[in-house]
Amino acid sequence: MKRVTGLGGIFFKAKDPEGMRAWYAQRLGVPFPNQYGAIFEWREHEDPQQEGHTVFSLMPETTRYFDPGKQSFMINYRVADLEGLLDQLRAEGVEVVGEMEVYDYGKFGWILDPEGNKIELWEPHDEEFRKMNKL
Repeated sequence: MKRVTGLGGIFFKAKDPEGMRAWYAQRLGVPFPNQYGAIFEWREHEDPQQEGHTVFSLMPETTRYFDPGKQSFMINYRVADLEGLLDQLRAEGVEVVGEMEVYDYGKFGWILDPEGNKIELWEPHDEEFRKMNKL
């Protein structure tokens, strides 16, 4: 079973998310067009017709989204078969956090690594995400 297929996003906690977005935009040219953050588009190496994207998002430092992890950032990995992967990881003794969530733009699940860092797994529906974000 193919597990991680790419990087879906990186999420950071920030004391001043709006100020940080402005800093990244001004200093590094990173645009933040919507609530999800900066969206970097790319094409798959093996199938250049297949488009994808990676999100960079800044969240309030008070966000509970990373719980039960205590880290100040979270990585989102793209996966091909979230349900199958979560079943496989459970069978391997990996702690799965919460229940899988399904949206028009994809399925999400969460696990903890051995040091307690929360990791987000995402089976994207890229076309729906692209429509939602007017890409």
